[in-house]
Amino acid sequence: MRKIKEVLRLKFEAKLSHEKIAAATGMSKGAVTNAVQRAMGQGLAWPLPARLDEAGLEALMYRKPAPPDRYAQPDYALIHQELKRKGVTLQLLWEEYEKAHGQSAYRYSQFCLHYHEYRGRLARSMRQVHRAGEKVFIDYSGDTVAVIDPKSGEILTAEIFVATLGASKYAYAEATWTQKLPDWIGSTIRMLEFFGAVPSLWIPDNLKAAIKKACRYEPEATSTYQDCASHYGAAILPARPYHAKDKASVEMSVLVVQRWILARLRNRQFFSLAEFNKALWEHLTELNDRPMAPPREGSRRVLFEAVERAALRPLPAEPFVIGEWQIGCKVNVDYHIVIDRRYLYSVPHALVHKEVDAFLTSTSVQIFYRGERVASHPRLTGQKPFSTLDEHMPPAHSAMANRTPDWVRSEAAKVGIATAAYIERLLTGRDHIEQGVRSCLGILRLAGKYPKGRMEAACQRALTAGVQSSRFVEDLLKTGRPMPESIGDDGPGRHANLHPPGTFH
Repeated sequence: MRKIKEVLRLKFEAKLSHEKIAAATGMSKGAVTNAVQRAMGQGLAWPLPARLDEAGLEALMYRKPAPPDRYAQPDYALIHQELKRKGVTLQLLWEEYEKAHGQSAYRYSQFCLHYHEYRGRLARSMRQVHRAGEKVFIDYSGDTVAVIDPKSGEILTAEIFVATLGASKYAYAEATWTQKLPDWIGSTIRMLEFFGAVPSLWIPDNLKAAIKKACRYEPEATSTYQDCASHYGAAILPARPYHAKDKASVEMSVLVVQRWILARLRNRQFFSLAEFNKALWEHLTELNDRPMAPPREGSRRVLFEAVERAALRPLPAEPFVIGEWQIGCKVNVDYHIVIDRRYLYSVPHALVHKEVDAFLTSTSVQIFYRGERVASHPRLTGQKPFSTLDEHMPPAHSAMANRTPDWVRSEAAKVGIATAAYIERLLTGRDHIEQGVRSCLGILRLAGKYPKGRMEAACQRALTAGVQSSRFVEDLLKTGRPMPESIGDDGPGRHANLHPPGTFH
């Protein structure tokens, strides 16, 4: 408009031709003529009225015609809100608008033009259009809070975890002692439980617990955080370094949490993290229920229930369990790996001398080979040094491991009463029951070579003689002679070594 004013001055005051005015102002001769004709049409001359500024001059000379009353005006606030729903487009909304208003509806091009003009008038925080259920922005507040240790009186500091859903701005916050991985993962799990569902894209800041390698194009999340996202069926897309606008929603929520919650709690003293979080969550509820500033309508909770909850993914049946990886564990010749430098866990014996990866939680040890889980054990504690599963053993080892005292007794009972009785004597007659098992295996080996009747007779003879040796029974069986009857306890009876009456005179 400065050039337009100069054109009018040169025309009405300097009395120059249109050709000279165009040369002086750098405008075309036609543009000069158009400006002069518009000014004369509004009855303007030079000097211009003192109260007429550039905005007034523009409105007077280039006033846009008012839209015809015959066009039905769309509800642009509703259109803006509906576009946050997944799959909703301007084309679809225009078709619904045209169907409702018929001949009085704008054409699609004018519909889009007016909507974009409306969106341009919104506040900066509304320029990004986030699909419902798509994004959650996560960060820590720069401010910490003081918590007093009730025992020592020491003042400790806690970090504030803040998360915001993209479409509804529904917020979650909590205090943790650190920004380290266990606290970060724990806060993430509690955030999802608070939402009751899972956003499909997580946008954290580039803190070390979440992002192993910060990069504008190919960022790399830490393995545990990536496993957490995979467990919930989500993807991780960290904000670009030094690009705060990538997480503008959470930046605003951090500011709101600082002003709406932390500022209100600044004069209170807290003696535990749980006590502080209880107070924080009370104010967080008020924040989510508080009406948002115009042109947005409703509260964060209302928008969450209306447009976002149904678009979120359901939570899995079990929450993610925090753990750590041990990569490249060597499988020893006894088909076990060493964890925590003292505990042994078995893997299938075919993996001897290979390297496996172990995922450790507080309650379990999951072992993987080339991405496939090959073993699962309860986490060992205390004095028990190893965990061995039968299915991991070679057949010979498995057979040996299953030869327990109860198994020996059951096998002996299949032979007969005398064999079972003699087995029991061998089991209980040694300093350690494992020594007895070794002797019993010798007896059962003989039972597989000789008839049951002869085996029973040999064991009965051993019982009568009071011996505790598998070698004694083996020698009796090897002779091949008929077994003599044993001597009873109630008298001399008959014996092979006794001479019949009349032998000696």
